[in-house]
Amino acid sequence: MKIDTIDLKILNELQNDSSHSNVELAKRVHLSPSPCLMRVKALKDKGVIRNYVALADPKSLGLGLNVFISISLKEQSKEALAEFEQRISEHDEVMECYLMTGDSDYLIRVAVADMAALEKFILEQLTPISGIEKIRSSFALKQVRYKTALPLPK
Repeated sequence: MKIDTIDLKILNELQNDSSHSNVELAKRVHLSPSPCLMRVKALKDKGVIRNYVALADPKSLGLGLNVFISISLKEQSKEALAEFEQRISEHDEVMECYLMTGDSDYLIRVAVADMAALEKFILEQLTPISGIEKIRSSFALKQVRYKTALPLPK
């Protein structure tokens, strides 16, 4: 799909606040409502817009601990990687999971309430996954930057 400057304006507005009505969005991007709605629908249909979400504040929900966990597997076969990915995706605490290059195979970010919840997650959810060789945790002391909006071409 070819994305033009108007589409980029629409995406910018929606990434910053997707709760605007179509009429408000159209005003912000200087379109009439009908063409604006058609463009948004086209962006959805082509998969450029994947989803609309509400971003909740973790601390307000009692999730004060943000932990990055590096995981090394015993083997890196296609089957072992697929098994790990399927199993790790079953846990709500896992906010992100990346297949990595370098010292570890995966990097996950988990959101938990406290150290007791982290211990329970590691002992009861993570270590039972077959094929894990090594688990290393790093704690986020402070969140310096967090954003969900992707950088758009100028």
